Amino acid sequence: MKLGMVGLPNVGKSTLFNALTNAGAESANYPFCTIEPNVGIVSVPDSRLDALYKLFNSSKLSPATLEFVDIAGLVKGASKGEGLGNKFLSNIREVDAIVHVVRCFESDDIVHVDGEIGAARDIETINLELIFSDIEMIERRIERTRKLAKSDKKFQLEIDFLEKLKSHLEAGNSARSFGFTDDQSEIIKSSPLLSNKPVIYAANMSENDFINNIDTNKNYNEVLEIAKAENSAVLPICAQIEAEISDMNDEDKSMFLADLGLKESGLDRIIKEGYSLLGLISFLTSGPTEVRAWTITQGTKAPAAAGKIHTDFERGFIRAEVVSYDDLIECKGMAGAREKGLVRLEGKDYVVADGDVIIFRFNV
Repeated sequence: MKLGMVGLPNVGKSTLFNALTNAGAESANYPFCTIEPNVGIVSVPDSRLDALYKLFNSSKLSPATLEFVDIAGLVKGASKGEGLGNKFLSNIREVDAIVHVVRCFESDDIVHVDGEIGAARDIETINLELIFSDIEMIERRIERTRKLAKSDKKFQLEIDFLEKLKSHLEAGNSARSFGFTDDQSEIIKSSPLLSNKPVIYAANMSENDFINNIDTNKNYNEVLEIAKAENSAVLPICAQIEAEISDMNDEDKSMFLADLGLKESGLDRIIKEGYSLLGLISFLTSGPTEVRAWTITQGTKAPAAAGKIHTDFERGFIRAEVVSYDDLIECKGMAGAREKGLVRLEGKDYVVADGDVIIFRFNV
């Protein structure tokens, strides 16, 4: 999973990125501090892997990973080159979803590019820049397709669709709200539209508001209202708390969060939101050599899941030996699970479930 982080300057975006990834991106109280995009890769916490690692006495533990891409703060006109230009938008074209960091905290010490905070206004500024950038991409696509239509009339249908999409965007609507048919989704797949990506709004709050006053924070409630209207996710978060726990070991981190009345870190919650928003699950492979988590989309069938490991596994797929994680742990290994008849043989039409532990059989 790959998430792109966007937001206005000085909303706490790079502070949050640093805290989540420990990648050391620069963070300072002036606009455009982030020049080049920062990339951080973090492991996806999964207690099931730890249990399997001990059960199989494995040599290696390989969790799934999550990649964050943090770009420079965007301002009004970014799609036209304002601030540091629209090249930064191109850095997040290939992400799976966008984490839009919205400032929901007051501070006299941290300047706001518009003089005062306003979550709804800030969200609109960023969303419009993403839409404007998409319009430019669609215009170029239409121009290319018109040239093709001169020699092949079948491209006229594509032009008609792209013109409707362009009008939809020009009205200030995100591509997410267009309502693509399956055929249209296939057409647009090669043009990764920023405003078509799922969004997690990270409402960055002060520590006091995050702990005591989430429901009464005016800006947070504005974020909730906007997210509800567009069916996006909202994650209240405090970048300052995340920064404080980023260097702690697991035990100290758990104690610190418990003292604040929190059960999970912001990273854990972002991962859960991302998996839920994108419809992702994990299947597991285990043995003495390695225990590993593999991320797939819900509804993936066994051969395609096998292909995540190696293309040969998918090409020569014969069957999958499947046991649920819970059954495997309860039976203390594959031998015990087989004795109880809990290891199933599944074919090409089997839809992989979250927590399946799988051995793929193949022949090429």
